[in-house]
Amino acid sequence: MKNKKGGFVKTTCEVMVQRVLPAIRAELARCMIWDHGKNQQEVAEILELSRAAVSQYLNEKRGAEIDFSEEAHQEIQKFAVNLLEGMDPREQVAGMCNVCKFVQRSGWLDRNAPDAGYCILCGDSEVK
Repeated sequence: MKNKKGGFVKTTCEVMVQRVLPAIRAELARCMIWDHGKNQQEVAEILELSRAAVSQYLNEKRGAEIDFSEEAHQEIQKFAVNLLEGMDPREQVAGMCNVCKFVQRSGWLDRNAPDAGYCILCGDSEVK
């Protein structure tokens, strides 16, 4: 499917993975380090990233282009606390999906990628 400019439409998931997921990870890293006193290596282990990736998130070389609403910041901070308290892998995935869906429901997607097509595989059409 093509958008109005003749380019191909990206699915909601593509937009979220390319633009929003790095920003969520950056916010998680900042929260864990600044608010909870963790170091970069600890955060890297919790988020299953390299320490270098965490450093890039902190230095705004990755995930810096998104300005989340205050409510989205609060959701990300809650998720950070849950991660710090310990979550099994399924809970971690569900938590990240919940944050992602929260950001979508906040209207970010409509404002920043209005042409995003719905993904028929994950059923994200319920979100928009």
